[in-house]
Amino acid sequence: MRPLGVIGHLSRDVVAGGEPRIGGGPWHAARALRALRHDAVVFAKCGDDDRRTFGTQLATLGLPVSLATGGDTTAFSFSYDDAGGRTMSVDAVGDPWHIDDLAQNVLRRVAWLQVAPLLHGDFDADVLAWLARDRRILFDGQGLVRVRETGPLQLDGSLDRDLLQHVSVLKLAVEEAEAVGDVTELGVPEVLVTYGAGGADVFTREGRVHVAAREVRHDPTGAGDAFSAVYAASRAEGHAPVSAARRATALVAALLSGRER
Repeated sequence: MRPLGVIGHLSRDVVAGGEPRIGGGPWHAARALRALRHDAVVFAKCGDDDRRTFGTQLATLGLPVSLATGGDTTAFSFSYDDAGGRTMSVDAVGDPWHIDDLAQNVLRRVAWLQVAPLLHGDFDADVLAWLARDRRILFDGQGLVRVRETGPLQLDGSLDRDLLQHVSVLKLAVEEAEAVGDVTELGVPEVLVTYGAGGADVFTREGRVHVAAREVRHDPTGAGDAFSAVYAASRAEGHAPVSAARRATALVAALLSGRER
């Protein structure tokens, strides 16, 4: 079986005033794929100053990694309230991905690719079209609606539909889905809307199915990236969409509760 790929920016995250730590889709997805023991390749990007530290941390996960660098590392600060609501600010914006950043020989092996942008503009339509050649794309909706500027995080529902024509699965957190509007009108074959502890909705041509989740009272940072990774891996293994979502929900709960490290 061809491996799964995950591509996106790493981030420098400050949670509730704590020490900065590594974050971003490649990090959280790779943790989930390690727990799943799925063959996978990680394509990550960060600022030059974080190359050594982040590269070392990624290496501990035991998956093949291609690390591109340039400019600043995207940075966030955020906190959670008692109900799980998140307040978030963008502290720095990283350079977008370019085709020249990619280890193209490695990417050719990948059949499913989880594209995990942090902000709108991390991947433009030309890069996404290149990535979609001969493979299926799961795209995180952060790259559609998160405004690309520093300050309090803002969501903008004016979509770049040129991106969506290359997408097989679109994952949206509930607030992103609200910014987008009617997700059934986006023209994407599979849409996942996640509600944190409230589970997820799976939209396909057959309709909508809700998948329940078990509440876990732990730091939820990265849960959406882990969910997407397990969903894509499960679809690559032949699971139907609802089965893949149930499997992803179960493993994310295990990761958050600390049973998988």
